[in-house]
Formats: sequence, structure tokens, C-alpha cells
Amino acid sequence: MTRALIEAARLYDDQRFLSKSEMRIYDNKKRRMKIVRRQKLLLALCISVIIFIALFIRNYIVLNAQNELYVPKMKYYKIVLVHENDTLWQIAGDYYDRERYDGFKSYISEICSINGLENEDSIRSGENLVIPYYDVIR
Repeated sequence: MTRALIEAARLYDDQRFLSKSEMRIYDNKKRRMKIVRRQKLLLALCISVIIFIALFIRNYIVLNAQNELYVPKMKYYKIVLVHENDTLWQIAGDYYDRERYDGFKSYISEICSINGLENEDSIRSGENLVIPYYDVIR
């Protein structure tokens, strides 16, 4: 039987097209298809939830895991006395940390900002400079 014939028989409820047993068989088939479709949807939903939870747990563990060798560093400040023929670049070179600054120039500009210097050449011997540096937590 074609689907159109089955639908016509159902629509007009006419015995000429289908017998009651054929209609019952067709109804059972549709009901089973609905059940299978619902089960597939439920299975897909369960799998999606399990994958989401697994990814969430994995990311949580990865983000909270710390390397055993990791030692956190804190920012400290040191007062340095400027001697004769010292330049800001020489002094800053002793305390510069590549991991914490984008470049040496940004470190120099931070030192100038902290000490109120107009430019990097405006230091004089005998002055005290506040120099930021990073070191392990004490």
C-alpha cells in the first residue's frame, strides 16, 4: 500500500481502501516510529550532556592544576642610589623581568612614571630611584 492510499483510507474511514487490520498495522508502525524517534532524541541529548560535563570537568581540572615547579612571583620595589656615570638603562637592566613586561622600553617608562622623570636621561648621581622588580614570594 502506498502512503497516499493509507492516508486516503484514514481520512475517509472507508473500508474499500484498507481493512481494519491493515489500519491497525499502519497505526502501530507510526507509533513505533514515534517511539524510536523520541528514543534517538533522548539518546542524543544524554550524549550531549555527558560530553558537556566531561569537557567542563576537564577544563576545570586543567585550569586549576599548577605545575609543581611553578613559583609565583610578586612585584616589589627597591630604592637604588644613582652613582656617577650610571644610566637608567643600566640600572633597569639589573632588575628587568622578560616574563612580566612587553619590552624593555615599557619597563623604562614605568620607572620614569614611578619616579616622576620627564625622560630617561634626567637622572643625576646622588638621586634615589624607586625600581620595581619581581621576585618569589617571601
